[in-house]
This record gives sequence, C-alpha cells and structure tokens, in this order.
Amino acid sequence: MAFEVLMPQLGLTMEEGTVSQWIKHEGDEVKTGDVILEITTDKLTNEVTSEHDGVLLKIVAQEGEDIPVKGLLAYIGQPGEAVGGASAPAAADSAASAAEAAAVAAVPAAAAVPVAAANGARIRISPLARKTAAKLGVDYSNIAGSGSSGRITQKDILAAAEAQKNAPAAAPAAAASAPAPKAGSLELMEGDTVIKLAGMRKVVSQRMWASHNEIPPVTQNIKVDVTALMKFRKMLLAETGKKYSVNDLVLKATAKCLRQHPEMLVSLDGDQIIQRAHVNLGMAVALDAGLIVPVIRDADKLSLDALSAAAKDLASRAKENKLGADEYKGSTFTVSNLGMFGIETFTPIINQPDAAILGVCAIHDELDLDGEGKLFKKQVMRLSCTLDHRLLDGSVVAKFEMDLRDLLEKPMSILL
Repeated sequence: MAFEVLMPQLGLTMEEGTVSQWIKHEGDEVKTGDVILEITTDKLTNEVTSEHDGVLLKIVAQEGEDIPVKGLLAYIGQPGEAVGGASAPAAADSAASAAEAAAVAAVPAAAAVPVAAANGARIRISPLARKTAAKLGVDYSNIAGSGSSGRITQKDILAAAEAQKNAPAAAPAAAASAPAPKAGSLELMEGDTVIKLAGMRKVVSQRMWASHNEIPPVTQNIKVDVTALMKFRKMLLAETGKKYSVNDLVLKATAKCLRQHPEMLVSLDGDQIIQRAHVNLGMAVALDAGLIVPVIRDADKLSLDALSAAAKDLASRAKENKLGADEYKGSTFTVSNLGMFGIETFTPIINQPDAAILGVCAIHDELDLDGEGKLFKKQVMRLSCTLDHRLLDGSVVAKFEMDLRDLLEKPMSILL
C-alpha cells in the first residue's frame, strides 16, 4: 500500500506552503527520517522527512507550487506500485534521468521559459527537466511528455532542443508580427524573466499590501544629535572591551522609552483596542528572499549585554532560516534600521498588529552654530516613526520621539 506525503501544518495560522526543493526524486529509495523535500511556510524554510521506508513513487507537487495544508505532495511505497491511477516510474528510469543530470551543467544558459500552458492547464514536468529547459531555452508548454502520466522528462527536453536547433529560422517579417508573450496583463519584452510570486516574498507582499490598505499611516521625522552617543559607544569599548553596535544602543533606548510610554503599545482587534503588557521589540531583518521580523521579548527588562546578544542571535539565525515559528510572532513595536545603507529618511510600513514602527536612518556629519555663533561639527541621525492614526495621534507619538531623542543625546541615561 502506497503512503501519501502531505503538506504538514507547522503552525496554527499556516494555510499553505510552497515546495522549495525536492531532495529525493522519483524512484529514489527513502527511509524513515530521510529528508525528502524542503518547503517554505510563511517566512521559514522547513524540511519534510519521510515517515515510511520505501521508494518515492510519484511526485505530485512540483517545485514552486503552493500547496494547502494536508494537500498531496507525493507517494511513497514499493517499487512498481500503482498510485494515483498510474504505475509508478521504474527505478531504472530514475537512474537514467540521474545519469543525464551531469549534462545540464555543461549547457549554456538561455532565456527563461514559461511554466504553464497558454490555456492555464498544469504542466507535468520533472524538476530536472525544468532546469534543463531553462538552460536550453526550450518552451515546454506544448511538449508531449514520455514519462508516466504524460510527465515531461529531461529526455523530452533534450529532444526538443535538438529539434529546435535544426528547425529553419523564422522569416523576419513573421517574427516582427508575432505578439509578445504575456504574464497576466503585463506585456513582456525580450530577455525578461518570469518568476512566480511565492514563499517568503509572497507573504511579505500580502502583509505589506494589507498594512498599507488597512492603516491610515502618518510618518513623523525627528533629528537626533548622536555625537555624544558615538563617543559613549567608544567609551564602552575602551572600558569593557565589548563592541556594541549603534543598533544595540537604539534598541535599548527604544525599549526603555516604550516602557515610559505604554500608550504606544496598542493593537486594534475589530472594534476593541488591546493595551499590550509587554515591550516585545520586532527587529526587521532583510533576507535575499524577503523580510522577516524576529522578536526580542520583554526587551525593556534586558541588560544591554543581553539585548545585544539576543539581537545578534536572532539576526544570524534568521539569515540561516533557523528561527522557530514563535520567534517572529508577538511583537508590540517594531524597529527597522536602514542606517547601514546610507538611507537618510524613509517611510517604514507598520508591522501589524503593532500601532507604530520606528525607522532608524544613517548617521552623517553636519555643521552647526553654537551659542556664540561659532561653527562646529556634529553627528546627526534621523528617526522616522510611522503611526497608525486609528490608534495614535501625532502629538502622542511626538512626545515619545522627543523622549527617545533625549535618551540618545544623553546616552548614559540609557543604562540608568
């Protein structure tokens, strides 16, 4: 009897996952506990392991597909066992495909190819065949696959590439009159690549769109003289031997200031306002695939050492996809630092259900006049705070920003 491999539910709010990569391929032997594929859920990459011994008979969900929780991913059973109304591929066929894989690396890259038929029908194609098609520039939307259930194999792609190479070139006039391919309603141009919105980028897109459309935002900018803060940072290094980042000091000051301004820690839930009891700082971390916001819980109760260590640990594990699901949930206020990129001011988007987010900008030199009219140089940084105007008023947030500015301009008070 063949066993179904289903999309697991890795969190109470998880509704679907994206197939990132198949580690095992059809015909491969698997044992209980073996990793058979990787999936992206919400903002994390997770490994799916086999619960049975046997052979990976049939892959149902292809790489890049979004599959609902409990949706069918694959079948595991005995070699040759029939599944899904068709016989499983023979192990020999799988071995032959594996042998062909070496040819892919030597193939020169070409233009990207469509991933679905023009009529919207699903195309059954192996991951290896898809990669080969991308390298060879083969449009496989009309190829009749020779694999089980009409699945397109690498052999089919190689044959199509050879036929394409030997086909006569189209007349210039005919080529000019041909309409450009389209993805949705956007007209594509030569050389464009179509990438499916999936995984983390899809989640970020959905959440940013929801925040932008549901919240009436106001962003207030304030300038902070951080000359003393930068000297204080150097003093800490000299006296303790510990190198704290500017972000560490900003997080510490923000946590302390939020405890003094609990009115900032609110969330909207339907027709009621939730007053949050904890200063849980969300810390925006940029990844190649999108944005993730791990949470430093009860940040106001942490020493500078502990807060710095927590921030570095969360950022490091976020970039390695090693965070647990609970480690990026439960924020009550978020800090987004773009200062290291030289950004002087920006409009951060609120991380719901928080009522506000603080944008930290770059530090730069600025000339000013003292009380006697003498010119002097100072270091300044701008803070950009976006607020949910349904919950917070500009004057309330302005008082928070002013107190935060005072803490940063008198840095010894951050630790007191």
